[in-house]
Amino acid sequence: MKKAVKKTPAPEMLDEYDFSKGVRGKYAKRYAEGTNIVVLAPDVAEFFPDSESVNAALRALVGVAQKNVRKVAV
Repeated sequence: MKKAVKKTPAPEMLDEYDFSKGVRGKYAKRYAEGTNIVVLAPDVAEFFPDSESVNAALRALVGVAQKNVRKVAV
């Protein structure tokens, strides 16, 4: 039976990396706040050129939904 050949893992940090001017925690606060990224399906995305148009459409939909809920609840 042959012995298994052990492969040495590649180093994670190369000598060429220079972090001498790095700032620890520069983006930590922004990262901690999180995000609300929503990915639209391609067929839907072709109707919206930018995020502002998506937000405007959703606000209009929320307005219509709120009016309908009030009529049903009263």
